[in-house]
Amino acid sequence: MYSNKFGRLMLGLCSRKPAAVSGAVRRAAGRSGFSWTAVCQQRTLWLQRSDFLEMEKRAVIRQTGSRSASQTTVDPSELKRFQSLASKWWDEQGEFAALHAMNDLRVPFIRDNLLNVHRARHPGKPLAGLRILDVGCGGGLLTEPLGRLGANVLGIDPVENSISTAQLHSSYDPDLRDQVSYQVCTLEDLSGEEEGGTEGQGAAQFDAVVASEVVEHLADLETFAFCCSSVLKPGGSLFITTINKTSLSYALGIIVAEQILRIVPSGTHDWEKFISPEELERLLESNGFSVQSVQGMLYNPLSGGWSWTNSTAINYALHAVKLKDPAEDSSPHPEDHAAAAHS
Repeated sequence: MYSNKFGRLMLGLCSRKPAAVSGAVRRAAGRSGFSWTAVCQQRTLWLQRSDFLEMEKRAVIRQTGSRSASQTTVDPSELKRFQSLASKWWDEQGEFAALHAMNDLRVPFIRDNLLNVHRARHPGKPLAGLRILDVGCGGGLLTEPLGRLGANVLGIDPVENSISTAQLHSSYDPDLRDQVSYQVCTLEDLSGEEEGGTEGQGAAQFDAVVASEVVEHLADLETFAFCCSSVLKPGGSLFITTINKTSLSYALGIIVAEQILRIVPSGTHDWEKFISPEELERLLESNGFSVQSVQGMLYNPLSGGWSWTNSTAINYALHAVKLKDPAEDSSPHPEDHAAAAHS
């Protein structure tokens, strides 16, 4: 009963004006010793500065048409934080409880959208024959269920201890032996973008790339989008779940979740790294993607469950497809030759 009431409260907050929401949170934060006015002022200054720097960086990229080989998606502070949590990935009641619960939404979201793109049907193993890259896989919380659906999944993460945890956990399930593999590396390593990497190492070999609850921890989203396009086959899918950059997401995702209710450890998120669906869509389109769908997600900390919602004010899921080269799209496909041979 209480979880249902909380769910209705959260939905109500999503539909209210930001000023009304911030007022409610300000009263709660005041009781906890926080200065909402000071926080908002500081946040505004950060936002103005970060937006200016981001605009400058993208202008340079557009003018030069190139990216520095030294650019990386990895934020050292994030690396250190996840290093300390590497042994806790499979504690379903611990720091990653919300991610375990999110599988109820994100796994069907990925499966159903891939089945809409790829027409082949494999009873019991709907994703059989597809190769998926799980970026920032952590302990393999999403990698494993995708492997059980029949996909061949490579999970990558720069945190070596997280990959060790993922490998150990998957070793307990013989059915995953030929479906799931892990590698300690960054997305840039795989795509050949990082300096010293093997050029083309991961070029255009995946049917889908998944980055779930990852982009809000990255240092460079432009490099991320470019590398995702590099490793995807033409027509391949990109799946992202992340947090919107709104006053509501700051109030509930950081002030309430981290500092008042302590659902996740304090410092887990940096509001400056959040991104709106509109900004993410612009970024992806500038890197050769077409966004197919965006869907809001809502977490209820009392029930520990996720549900879909029409509001993208806090969390959302996005599906994009890498556009095909027109010349390639008009050329005969191998299956066309095979069909002609049998006709």
